Amino acid sequence: MISKTNNFVFWALYVVAWLIFVGLSIEAGGLIVNFFFSLYNPEFVQNLYQKLDLAEMYKDSRLVFFGVYGFILSISILKACLFYIVIRLMHTIDLSKPFNAFVARQISQISYYTLSIGLLSYIARQLAKNLMHHGFATGNLNQFWADSQAFILMGAVIYIIATIFKKGVDIQNEIDLTV
Repeated sequence: MISKTNNFVFWALYVVAWLIFVGLSIEAGGLIVNFFFSLYNPEFVQNLYQKLDLAEMYKDSRLVFFGVYGFILSISILKACLFYIVIRLMHTIDLSKPFNAFVARQISQISYYTLSIGLLSYIARQLAKNLMHHGFATGNLNQFWADSQAFILMGAVIYIIATIFKKGVDIQNEIDLTV
């Protein structure tokens, strides 16, 4: 039996997950709009979302510009997708019987997305450091991949939880078959 306090906390976290998802979706959408504006109307970029102006980088090297912006967009979109999966999990989970195949799959997916975000962020951060040594201004980009190690660690922990959860589903299925 689930207590009223646990149920309230669960639904409060569900609302928080929705708020984070909406915020991350807005951020991803804003970055996509910035990307297209920076290609077609670079002087207007300073008025756009987060004032992410990479016009100098675009002038110096289009390859570097597309590579860096590709990392930014990928990480941003993956974060929004991660919270979409969290919302789907929270919406469909039955807290009285949480051990089922769907929940195990969703937790595994969450671990994969989290680990992917961490690894991409780490690679992007190392690339930005390398680009700084070659004269590119990348200091304003650190906000997009500053938490790479936290995502890698969190992805590993969630993967362990997903593995334990999958084993719990297997045991639950065995018990259901024996009874």
